[in-house]
Amino acid sequence: MVRLYRALILLTLIAAVVAPGPAGTAEVGVTGVRLGEHGATTRFVLDLTGRVDFRLFTLPDPYRVVIDMPALEWRPAKPPGGTTALIQGLRYGLFRPDVFRVVLDVGRPVSVRRLFFLPPADGQGPRFVLDLEPASREAFLAEKRGSLTVAALAPPALPEPSSAERDKPVVVLDPGHGGVDPGAISPGGTYEKDITLAVALEVRRQIEAMGKFRVVMTRERDVFVSLARRVETAKAARADIFISLHADAIKDKGVRGGSVYTLSEKASDALAEELAQHANASDVIAGVDFSDKSPEVANILIDLARRKALNDSADAADVVLAGLAEATSLLKTSRRHAGFAVLKGPEVPSILVELGFLSNRQDERMLGQPAHQRRLAQAVARAVDGWFGRNRR
Repeated sequence: MVRLYRALILLTLIAAVVAPGPAGTAEVGVTGVRLGEHGATTRFVLDLTGRVDFRLFTLPDPYRVVIDMPALEWRPAKPPGGTTALIQGLRYGLFRPDVFRVVLDVGRPVSVRRLFFLPPADGQGPRFVLDLEPASREAFLAEKRGSLTVAALAPPALPEPSSAERDKPVVVLDPGHGGVDPGAISPGGTYEKDITLAVALEVRRQIEAMGKFRVVMTRERDVFVSLARRVETAKAARADIFISLHADAIKDKGVRGGSVYTLSEKASDALAEELAQHANASDVIAGVDFSDKSPEVANILIDLARRKALNDSADAADVVLAGLAEATSLLKTSRRHAGFAVLKGPEVPSILVELGFLSNRQDERMLGQPAHQRRLAQAVARAVDGWFGRNRR
């Protein structure tokens, strides 16, 4: 079952359109991004400092156009505001350390009318130009050039621990989202991916300072990591506990405070279900193709029947929650459960910590303060130490 999941989770669409010309380098940057409508055609333009190779493909359900380029420096302060009739959203960031990804959310099936580079002219540098126009679903699916490949999920390459650290308990920290997947975005423009990484790095620093544990991170920089890879990292590291950090956003801007989740196929309440759906959409947001995955595989994901791990997760959640209560305000019902895919490592006690809500102005302000981040990190680090103290076997 797990082997089948590993194979299917990495179904990806191999690039179909490759621009001619010399390969780009990491020094190439994006200096501007623009959207425009010309009749039935929508134009997407990237202003660049140099020419790059690119790969473009489309994904259905939801409809997306994905553009991959070598690692780029994104210089605009923020993406263009507003939308067009076809393009309803734009995300960008590192998909892998060597791949920069742009994902266009399109509201309906589209076709690529034109795709080209404009050479430098009239004081402007080279420009990547993509023209899209409405199409039928049949035409959209037919335009998915290339082929689907199935690849085994290789275990993450983790550094070999030193002899002094080999026998230490392993704590895997999972900063939610990253790269092309920003996670929640606050009204003030704060990205969840930045908050979770800052707090996770501080948790690592504090835990390592204790000298009792070895810490492994699912990511240490602003790069996308698939949900499957996060679970595989915990398994490859032989984690004794897996802690995923998030700072979500919801429609009700009055809701604030921390909470801790453990895994359950049935959510404890509507809020838990909403947050799980947001978190589980990370791979879709980043442009991973799961359209050919059967409902049976989607429901399986990974075997959950490991009672001991679930019991240990519940115990760890209680300890971490008690620590968080000393560092921040908590939701009225702060101990929750839901079907978070990232918690579905069957052999590893796993919890998901919601540090607060970026949709709430008070939480947003506090989460952006380094001093508050340190308090949160200290609460998690001390809780980890306390949990291991209670559960040493």
